[in-house]
Order: sequence, then C-alpha cells, then structure tokens
Amino acid sequence: YPDTRVDVQGIGSSAGMKMLNEDGCEIGMASRQLKQTELDWGLEPIAIAYDGIAVVIHPSNDITDLTKEEIQKIFMGQITNWSEVGGADEEILVVSREDGSGTRGAFEEILKLDGDQGSMVVENALIAEGNGAVKANIASKSQAIGYISLGIVDETVKALLVDGAQATVENIKSNVYGVSRPLNMATKGEMSELARAYLDFVMSPEGQKIVADHYIPVVD
Repeated sequence: YPDTRVDVQGIGSSAGMKMLNEDGCEIGMASRQLKQTELDWGLEPIAIAYDGIAVVIHPSNDITDLTKEEIQKIFMGQITNWSEVGGADEEILVVSREDGSGTRGAFEEILKLDGDQGSMVVENALIAEGNGAVKANIASKSQAIGYISLGIVDETVKALLVDGAQATVENIKSNVYGVSRPLNMATKGEMSELARAYLDFVMSPEGQKIVADHYIPVVD
C-alpha cells in the first residue's frame, strides 16, 4: 500500500475512544482496558501488546511483597515508614516520574492515583527524569521505592511481588501481575480494507517484532 498514509494523534485513551465512537477515526488506541461505557458503544478492543511496570526498592530492603493497596498508600503519603509494612524503622522515600511520562500515567491509572484534581502522589516525592534515573535513585538510596518498565530491571534494584505475584512476562500476559496494562487498538463496526490490512500487519510476526522492541508482544 505505497500510496497510503497513516495519521496518528496522541490525544489520550479516553479521547481516542470518543473520537472512534463519533467516527472521527477508523482505529482508536487505548493504553488501558476499555471502560464498560466504551464497550456499550460497540467498540471492539484488540490487544496488540502488554506493558508491565515493576515496583522496585533497594536490594538491601528486606521487604519482598506489597499489596496494591499498600503501594497506593505509600505513594499517597498515607504510609510513610517501612515499619508500617513489616520492614525496618526507616522513612520511605518515594521516587516518581516527571509530568508527561507514559510510565507515570499508566502507574497512576492502575494504582488509582489520578484523581479529579490531578496526581495524588505525595508532594515531597523525588521526581526523576526517565526510567534510568529512577533506577539509579533506587539503587543508591536504601529507603527508596519507585517504578520502572519491566524491561530495564536488573540486579541493582529489587522488584517487589505485588499481591504475591512476580513481575514476569508470563504473569503479565495472564493478568496475574496487577501492575500491567494491555495496549489496545479498537475498532467500531465494519472495517475498511486498509484498516484491516493495517491491523493484520500489527499482529503479524513482522509487526509484533516491532512491538517487542518496546513492549511485550501478544503473539510470540
């Protein structure tokens, strides 16, 4: 299809679904599960990738497992000392990402930290620019907790179990690990030949190889 142009607008998941419903585009993208109201509109999601976010602490920290509720309370400043979750008597240092970060947006959405008035992350959180900077801060501060993309976890940090589930590709694909999300392309009604061809490419081995450069492909 050499004469075909694909126009992409990054306007947010909810706006994308609204535009799709109003016939403003042929494919809408959502970096989350579709809401029931969106499904009621007749939108049909197709998961093209999975994204996992690891909650990480310093390797010397004895904590190994937190619940999503505990993580939420830590990032909201309602839990401020590691002793409150079974750890050492040490103040918790929250490390978060800069405004506009996709990882931050997904993390806050999953942990319900994105209220009507904006982010509910504690005001004194240390803000780091990029996954690498978050990892470096966690690796150098024994009391810190933060979040990074699963793909850059290494021995300098410790990835926590969340509700008993380890952050692995298998657990993300099976929805066992809770801090993860599908990346969806949604359609409504009958697709055009070009839209179908585009989605076929995305789900093809070649398309999924591109997905694997950044996320977890849905097709091995």
